[in-house]
Amino acid sequence: MPFDGQTYRNLAYLLLAFPLGIAYFTVVTTGLSTGIGLLVTFAGVPVVLLTLLVTLGIGSFERRLADWLLDVEVDAAPAEVDLAFGSVEEALGTTKRILTAPTTWTGLVLVGLKFVYGVVAFTALVTAFTLSATLISMPVFYDAPGVTYTLGPYVVDTLREAVAGAGLGVLLALVSLHVLNGVARFGGFLTDALLGGAARTAGGADA
Repeated sequence: MPFDGQTYRNLAYLLLAFPLGIAYFTVVTTGLSTGIGLLVTFAGVPVVLLTLLVTLGIGSFERRLADWLLDVEVDAAPAEVDLAFGSVEEALGTTKRILTAPTTWTGLVLVGLKFVYGVVAFTALVTAFTLSATLISMPVFYDAPGVTYTLGPYVVDTLREAVAGAGLGVLLALVSLHVLNGVARFGGFLTDALLGGAARTAGGADA
């Protein structure tokens, strides 16, 4: 598994989840809150529609990201929204398609969940890396001035103990990779369930 390229693509997906989750959540919540606040003046309508369009774009990007990094193909063809604003009729038709597309609303759910998922993924990554690296580096730094390693109530002050700690760190790193791979796969499942599932639902309805 440490030599499997997919493992590192999974880790890249987890690393990206945190900044993307924050960006998605910030943009969408700001757009919706601003647009809803302006609805009484009707100026909020285009703001809300633009925000929903951004949500569709986020969904499209997340489908591609799952394909690129997780090798998860999310079927989106039935749920694509054709955009046309050349006339009033076309604009009204586009608005209707945006509001009735299942991926518009499942995309909003994904934005909220992606924020939570990104925080969890980032926390898991940082914790796993920090603990594993600290343990693995024990034989090098255990006797360095001003450095004290402790494992619970035990103070590591011999080379034998430091090597044992490093072995524990390697084991922890391997276990962490398994766990992080699972977290990444769950991210792919989430994307497919919300966006691919919505696409399949739309396709079935059209049929």
